[in-house]
Amino acid sequence: MSPKERGDVFDGFLNRCRWVEVFYAWRPNLPDEADNHLIELAVAAQANVIVTRNLRDLAQGELKFPALRILPPEHCLEVFPCQP
Repeated sequence: MSPKERGDVFDGFLNRCRWVEVFYAWRPNLPDEADNHLIELAVAAQANVIVTRNLRDLAQGELKFPALRILPPEHCLEVFPCQP
């Protein structure tokens, strides 16, 4: 992708994002401490899905959130197909 195309994709992504403040620390105790913030942010944002290739680490937390799904990108596109 050209720099302009990358900028356009990033602008489109930012257009769909919203700022979420995290006022608490759930500490799901994931194997990689650096991943805990992903779960905390998803819970604070009331997200239904985290899209990542790091499935193994994110699924191994001590604190579980049954409504939060962890999906790889290719599965996400199957579950949530792009609208034309």
